[in-house]
Amino acid sequence: MQKGSGRDRDPGTLDGKTVMITGASSGIGAAAARCFAEEGAAVVLMARREDRLRLLAGEIEEAGGHAAVVTGDVTSQEDVERAVDVAVADFGALDAAFNNAGQGTLGSPLHETDQAVFDRIMDVNVRGVWNCLRAQIRTMLTQDTGGSIVNTSSTAGLFATGAIAPYVAAKHAVLGLTKTAAAEYGGHGIRVNALVVGATRTDMLTAALEEADGLQESDLVARAIQRRLADPVEVARAAAWLCSDQSSFVTGGVVPVDGGCSAV
Repeated sequence: MQKGSGRDRDPGTLDGKTVMITGASSGIGAAAARCFAEEGAAVVLMARREDRLRLLAGEIEEAGGHAAVVTGDVTSQEDVERAVDVAVADFGALDAAFNNAGQGTLGSPLHETDQAVFDRIMDVNVRGVWNCLRAQIRTMLTQDTGGSIVNTSSTAGLFATGAIAPYVAAKHAVLGLTKTAAAEYGGHGIRVNALVVGATRTDMLTAALEEADGLQESDLVARAIQRRLADPVEVARAAAWLCSDQSSFVTGGVVPVDGGCSAV
């Protein structure tokens, strides 16, 4: 299948590129899928919920874009490799990736946190990014054009917040993986950056607030200079810029999309 969009419009910043997106069934990932497609990319959508992925892919194709669906879990190396293989088989290459799949919690103090909770948060947020980087970089190394990879971290990757120790640890680890990959593969034309995302209006945040003891949305709003939550599309636009050639001299970066939360 030919990459890019057949729509009659001005070229987008991602025209001719194929982008793999994890966690694409909802929230920031779904917003990124729409945003990247609007910018001309062919998108490979990966998540566990096939029904949502199919609906999203249909929406993108109805608008004149190109999308492929891979149902899978980022904690499985085989699933991740299958998504990379689909990008190459269906669209000819893997030019960029947005490793966005994640799982959060607003739970118990560290000493009361269940081992299973810690294991799951680390598995999805750290092993998931690790699996994606390995598979994506292996493929990009075979391409003359290199590639660009964006990992989703969080303000929790910069500083600690109470009662979410596993999540804080995981998002710090994402920044470490990002910087290391950028340093190791920059000479091969592969750029790797991370978004430090603030509180964003997603289903995951809503669920976390419902589980939290006493934490309200207003508490999160108060932490941002702009005094509001992010819309998922605002994060998606930042990821699209990092995946595009417009950010060609940006690698190893920790890019805040947090309404100023990390500035104070």
